[in-house]
Amino acid sequence: MSTLAVTFPLAAQADDDAGNTFGAQLAVGHADHHSDKVDKVDLGLVWDPHLTWWPIGGWHFGLVGEAHAVYWHTNGNVNSSIEEFGATPVLRFEKSSGAIRPYFEAGVGVRLLTHARISSSYTLSSAYQFADMVGVGAKFGSHQQYQVGYRFQHLSNASIKRPNPGIDFQQVYVQYNFK
Repeated sequence: MSTLAVTFPLAAQADDDAGNTFGAQLAVGHADHHSDKVDKVDLGLVWDPHLTWWPIGGWHFGLVGEAHAVYWHTNGNVNSSIEEFGATPVLRFEKSSGAIRPYFEAGVGVRLLTHARISSSYTLSSAYQFADMVGVGAKFGSHQQYQVGYRFQHLSNASIKRPNPGIDFQQVYVQYNFK
């Protein structure tokens, strides 16, 4: 397969020695929409099949899958707690080797909320949401088993239903990768 990857660098290749890696992720985030504030705790399960593309100067593109179960605490006068469930494929551009391996990431996934209304003046209009995010992070540890990162996440229903104000979160996360 490596001959094919050299001939056609767009082809994905699996790192034969790596196998699959699964991880557990814990994130905290905050959104501030005028007078409505939302804090969230996010538990994620991460699957890294070690698919890589386009090796460029010691860096490469990779793809991971994430599933999330999230609790929102709001100061809203309608729903003070909301749950969020969803999945996101995440594209990463990461350093290929070294003790610390920084990365840039972006993803677009789907989410389902238990309540669309946060307060009498703020609603997301639909329980079905799209979640797009961009972030930075780093892997480290003797087997790259630790990760830390920052993400900017936007949830929106893509105007499936109006109004569609969306909500923006600033998030930090830690992750432990199992072999």
